[in-house]
Amino acid sequence: MRDLALFNLAIDSKLRGCDVVALKVDDIAPNGYAVDRATVRQKKTGRPVRFELTEQTRQAVDEYIRMAGKRAGEFLFTGRKPETGLTTRQYARLLSGWLSSIGLDPHLYGTHSLRRTKATLIYRRTGNLRAVQLLLGHTKIESTVRYLGIEVDDALAIAEQVDV
Repeated sequence: MRDLALFNLAIDSKLRGCDVVALKVDDIAPNGYAVDRATVRQKKTGRPVRFELTEQTRQAVDEYIRMAGKRAGEFLFTGRKPETGLTTRQYARLLSGWLSSIGLDPHLYGTHSLRRTKATLIYRRTGNLRAVQLLLGHTKIESTVRYLGIEVDDALAIAEQVDV
């Protein structure tokens, strides 16, 4: 249950690994149940970023909280000691195991791949670069362009889909 909650939350939140492992129960489930939308202050930038939690993620988080007996104030994902959060290294090892179990090369993907996944899908489906910029908490649109690896061909393909 923990792995499913962690995986789904990492995809939905679009947070960096250090921010995912630092989540507290109160950040996601302030009343004991996962919220539709959450706001977390990013460590790297110090800026808050808002994200939505899909029904699937809320169910996984709620079940994990119930099964693990999590309480307000605790780290959502604990490390080896109950009072500490999962480390980014432990998170990376978990992801490596998940990737290997489904036949993917863990050397080709990392925790940051989970951050990029939903942002890339949103951009490909909508072409809305500004929305992706806001969801990732980037201050400059140029950063988002580089982050998504947008090329001129990508922009032209989106432009071709628009009839005036």
